[in-house]
Amino acid sequence: MSTLLIEGGHRLEGRVAVEGNKNAALPLLAACLLTEDECVLTNVPRIGDVEVMARLLVDLGAEVEGIGTTTMKIRTKTLKTHAPDRALVGRLRGSVLLLGPLLARAGTAHIAPPGGDFPARRTIGTHMDALRRLGARQSDGPDHVLEAPDGLKGASMYLYEASVTGTETALLAAALADGVTEIRHAATEPHVVELCQFLSKMGAGVSGIGSSTVRIEGVPRLRGAAHSLGGDYIEAGSWAVVGVITGGEMAIDGVQERDIEVVAAVLQRMNVECGMRDGVFTVKPSKLKAARRITTGLWPSFPSDLVSLVTVLATQAEGRTLVHDWMYELRLFALEQLSGMGADMFLADAHRIIVTGPTALRGGRTLDSRDLRSGMSLIAAGLAAEGLSRVTPLETVERGYGQLVDRLRGLGARVVKEE
Repeated sequence: MSTLLIEGGHRLEGRVAVEGNKNAALPLLAACLLTEDECVLTNVPRIGDVEVMARLLVDLGAEVEGIGTTTMKIRTKTLKTHAPDRALVGRLRGSVLLLGPLLARAGTAHIAPPGGDFPARRTIGTHMDALRRLGARQSDGPDHVLEAPDGLKGASMYLYEASVTGTETALLAAALADGVTEIRHAATEPHVVELCQFLSKMGAGVSGIGSSTVRIEGVPRLRGAAHSLGGDYIEAGSWAVVGVITGGEMAIDGVQERDIEVVAAVLQRMNVECGMRDGVFTVKPSKLKAARRITTGLWPSFPSDLVSLVTVLATQAEGRTLVHDWMYELRLFALEQLSGMGADMFLADAHRIIVTGPTALRGGRTLDSRDLRSGMSLIAAGLAAEGLSRVTPLETVERGYGQLVDRLRGLGARVVKEE
């Protein structure tokens, strides 16, 4: 376990490039199990979660080249097991995406309860309902054990929740199912769109891509395909906050304007001077003002994955901001630690926090990165604070931010990774 030692109070500025979308990489890797042919993914983010998923594929029998690089080649001629390694599954919520491909290829799937952030509060009920609609039978017990001895059958379904991974699970299972599947109330996030595009390249008939009603015509066999991942707009938004909160100017490469606009809209309400020009998203030093209210929502609303970061940014904005994340009960709890750094914050309940600013943040504390996104938020707070701060464990943040320490240093941060 490692700790990031941060000497705050220094301006971060420069140019930084984001890699592929973390939330697209995991379902795309899972999709590679659906074919015996080779698949090639490029612009893959070099992060901890992707490495864990790649190791899971290897455990299932896939040949995987390029782990830890931005180009990965995956070929699964045969599956050697339908039950991936429990320890690896316990480290990654995205391991639930293996259920569909395993059922489609092997007719059975057995995975332990997935790990990741907030595992006790994030159920996979939507995923299981979708698989049962497609003909899978579920066994009782703490593990997730399903069988489809007669194969999966296309079905019409309405998702009770527009779950991203629930939608992806249904798509992955339906690609090799017999017949047409229609998914209503489907998630529409950019990473869901990427999975639909990849399955189309592999030979599945997918229509309604990007809408809340997606139809997928299953085929007996899928072929290999190549895909370059789109830039991670969550990572881009994170670097934008780091630049603004330290008073620097940041140029961020690799993100699409249609993706980053959901982030830019909130930053502009906080009086951040930002915008897209010649394919580069730029933020400049700005006098921050409270946004009064920031509420997360399903795409294309403001993403929950960035709510912790804008909450930290609100500590430096003039006025009072109510931040409401109705999606996850535990995400805002980690930010209570900022009160000990001088932030004026009131946690109203599990979903709402009131921030009054601006307040000068003070270092001198060890901060607990309880989940991926709050961990990056605490790093941003440490960079803005006067004095030394420690964020631990750093591995939690490295699950979603590749080459983090080197990139922080390249932007002028004074940080040290302590083992």
